[in-house]
Amino acid sequence: MNKLQNKKILLIISGGISAYKSLELIRRLKDNGAHVQCILTEGGAQFITPLSVSALSGELALTKLFTQETEHRISHINLSREADLIVIAPASANMIAKMAHGLADTLASAVLLAAIDKPVLVAPAMNHRMWENPATQENVQKLMSRGILQIGPASGDLACGTKGAGRMSEPDEILDAIKKHFAVVGPLQGKKALVTSGPTYEPLDPVRFLGNRSSGKQGHAIAKALRDQGAEVTLVSGPTALPEPESIKTIHIETARDMLSACLSEPSFDIAVCAAAVADWRPLSVAEEKMKKEGSTPSIDFTENPDILKEIAQKEKDRPALVIGFAAETQDLATYAYKKIICKGCDWLIANEVGQDKAFGCEENEVTLLRKNARDEIVAQNWPRSSKQDIAKKLVQEINVFFKSQGAL
Repeated sequence: MNKLQNKKILLIISGGISAYKSLELIRRLKDNGAHVQCILTEGGAQFITPLSVSALSGELALTKLFTQETEHRISHINLSREADLIVIAPASANMIAKMAHGLADTLASAVLLAAIDKPVLVAPAMNHRMWENPATQENVQKLMSRGILQIGPASGDLACGTKGAGRMSEPDEILDAIKKHFAVVGPLQGKKALVTSGPTYEPLDPVRFLGNRSSGKQGHAIAKALRDQGAEVTLVSGPTALPEPESIKTIHIETARDMLSACLSEPSFDIAVCAAAVADWRPLSVAEEKMKKEGSTPSIDFTENPDILKEIAQKEKDRPALVIGFAAETQDLATYAYKKIICKGCDWLIANEVGQDKAFGCEENEVTLLRKNARDEIVAQNWPRSSKQDIAKKLVQEINVFFKSQGAL
């Protein structure tokens, strides 16, 4: 999967003759599927034009702080908040000094000051004497101590006719550094994971459907946590209001049969997490036209939907090494959860209560993890109420431990 697909890159172009290379960098980023928003400083605009930057990026090149046009469309705070990575290429000596000392007198420096939780990559470019100046080196060290990433500068012929360190790295080199930043190397590197999430909708007629209140937040959080640990993730999602997670293959479905078909059509997986709230039944027949009130209440016959968790857990060929199911209950949680892990044939089961502001649609969850041990005994572990993101991370930590114990990591 393309590591830069749908990544939001904020490119700051400061003053220097090498600003012309930034135009090629924009093109290469776009070719790799990234969204590129550019800030062109006053110095940068002495070498390339806002029009050329806008034409290549497909976005308005921003140049000034507190203009009515730009602040109305996108504030300088949101510029840093929405970026996945901020790249400064070229990064002039002046820009590096402003970053080191926390100045905010321009759009670029204000955005960088607000980017306290965002990764920043600088590609320095300046005369070699400016680069070697102790003040510049001290500023660079300050940035490195704060976790700022750096590429270059390279040595060679400089615009002033001299030779030395100070050349901005080539666009391909900067692109490789950006790709390296987004390349996740974690304990699950090389593992493939399948995650189902959200509800299923079973149509009654062209307008109505049978569904449930699942938001997909827990399933999507698990998919992202697996991705962040290096797994290659496929997410099969029912209808939700959630955006597609980045760097995850997402398949959108509506019905339980659609979900089963999507899961079985994918290649073999090492991990399967069936977090979707799949409808147990569907109407035996679907009305071709919208059902009307005609003096009597319609009678609807139902038939059982396929059991996706059971189908995956009991596969004779290419069964995932670890199959995890979910049990959502409104009563007798422990009783139903123990029965489900046995009859479904899954290895682990996450049980949670739903209804009355519990689980479905909420930001937090409280779960019990059931696992079969080496003697086929079921061991339960209660996890306290916490955010769904934290539960997802905790589950993936347990998955890491499982594969380590199997000698598969």
